[in-house]
Amino acid sequence: MAAFKTLDDAELAGKRVLCRVDLNVPMTAGAVSDDTRIRAVAPTIAEIADKGGRVILLAHFGRPKGQPNPDMSLEPVVAAVTEVLGRPVGFTPATIGETAKAAVDAMKDGEIVLLENTRFHAGEEKNDPELVAAIAELGDLYVDDAFSASHRAHASTEGLAHRLPAYAGRAMQKEIESLESALAHPERPVVAVIGGAKVSSKIDVLENLTGKVDALVIGGGMANTFLLAKGVLIGRSLAEPDLVETARRIMAAADKAGCEIVLPVDAVVAVGLEPGIDSQVVDIDAVPDDQMILDIGPKSIATVESWINRARTLVWNGPLGAFEVPPFDAATVAVARHAADRTQTAGLNSVAGGGETVAALHHAGAAERFGSISTAGGAFLEWLEGKALPGVEVLRRDR
Repeated sequence: MAAFKTLDDAELAGKRVLCRVDLNVPMTAGAVSDDTRIRAVAPTIAEIADKGGRVILLAHFGRPKGQPNPDMSLEPVVAAVTEVLGRPVGFTPATIGETAKAAVDAMKDGEIVLLENTRFHAGEEKNDPELVAAIAELGDLYVDDAFSASHRAHASTEGLAHRLPAYAGRAMQKEIESLESALAHPERPVVAVIGGAKVSSKIDVLENLTGKVDALVIGGGMANTFLLAKGVLIGRSLAEPDLVETARRIMAAADKAGCEIVLPVDAVVAVGLEPGIDSQVVDIDAVPDDQMILDIGPKSIATVESWINRARTLVWNGPLGAFEVPPFDAATVAVARHAADRTQTAGLNSVAGGGETVAALHHAGAAERFGSISTAGGAFLEWLEGKALPGVEVLRRDR
């Protein structure tokens, strides 16, 4: 039996189902410009409706700071939700109260209505019991399909699960199962690729992973701080000299745990980060004083790919270089495509997450061939840090 309650455990017919989803989507000129998050939750919404549930969608949009703000209304999102689902979606300009109650009371089985931005209420982010109770009055069941908001104990992401029978939606279920398969119960060897600009933003991630993975590939700007810690001269490269001791501590912990730290052995360098600028490949101990490391080199790519070839499980967060500016996307593209190939041909369990990571994998044309891609940013990072996510924990059967 799964550790979490899912839609398979719920009796949905004729029920008012409060369904928390993530509709915090990009907008351009008043219209949704990227419907990825809508498509992610569409199967859950459709399943509840098809089984005769009355789907009452809860979501936030932007940061209205607990006050109604017309610029952050969810009403403009309705058209995109309707288009993705291929069925009508109603909207009511309230989250609680008589207006919301009237809209819910008028619903028939299988119908869908979106309530107004939950963050228009100060009690949402405070997980205020009064707001929780007011929202709970509108439903018989609670379904959480917003993993990206699960690291926050808000009224609509955690509080409702204490007031109503609570279940994971299909997107949430997929996230939980893929993440648990990657670190909680993984097939070994496990390799983690962690990139990005700064060690300071991922200290907890690195410290947690050293005790859980067999190899930890460190790329991006953060690798430079580790190189400094090993006495390597890195020219004008981005680094955090004040975190050299932290890097040494992480490397010592990895050594004690039997985790291999994989750092660049060569690099692509240039005098600045500009498209089309002259660049060269140098060994990592030969970085010119006036240049900066902007990507890992071909020997480093081969090393990372060899670790992926050995791996049964891969966790990825962050690019290996400055992928937004060609030609410094070469390593991220090559390794992403290699991991995708291994996923499709060798059964590699590949799990990636974080906004920048998803953008990099799409840029490489590899995202569709990964095992699991999480669009969550903060929630995915906190999971990598080993933290319990309130919106996930509250769905456990044994709570």
